[in-house]
Amino acid sequence: MAGRFEGKRAVVTGASGGVGRSTVELLEEEGATVVGLDLAAGDGVLACDVSDEGSVRAAVAQAAEQLGGIDVVVNVAGIDQFRRFEDLDTATWQRHLGVNLTGPMLVTHAALPHLRESRGNVVTISSIAGLRAQPYQASYCASKAGVIMLMKSLALELAADGIRVNTICPGGVQTDLPT
Repeated sequence: MAGRFEGKRAVVTGASGGVGRSTVELLEEEGATVVGLDLAAGDGVLACDVSDEGSVRAAVAQAAEQLGGIDVVVNVAGIDQFRRFEDLDTATWQRHLGVNLTGPMLVTHAALPHLRESRGNVVTISSIAGLRAQPYQASYCASKAGVIMLMKSLALELAADGIRVNTICPGGVQTDLPT
């Protein structure tokens, strides 16, 4: 019996560990061919800083070439730092926005020509923190709320191209989320 993703070509960010690694494994079990993107390159994972446009464009192009196209993009890469607001510095704020919000925008944008061709799918992991405020996580909450609205907007805009866009907002997950 074929898996749900038999013959699908997927790109997963944050693929070296945690939810990203689990996503890669599940997609592969379900029949997909997967290329992971992560800061830490390795077994089936291309080096990519999702907050850097040049890095994203190069990695997505290489992934598309290896896969022969892209059917599915899963934006998992994320960072979090607990910090009192009074101790929040601009660098931490920018890093949260860069990885958690700009990253999914850059990856989705770079994959868009392939997704149009395949009438593909984008799934982005946000967080319950994007829906409900949490103390000591102002920049994380702001970035995750932003990605929810970005993906809602893309869902409306890209539907005409046959591209489905969804966001998942899990609660706490036991993982080594980078800081």
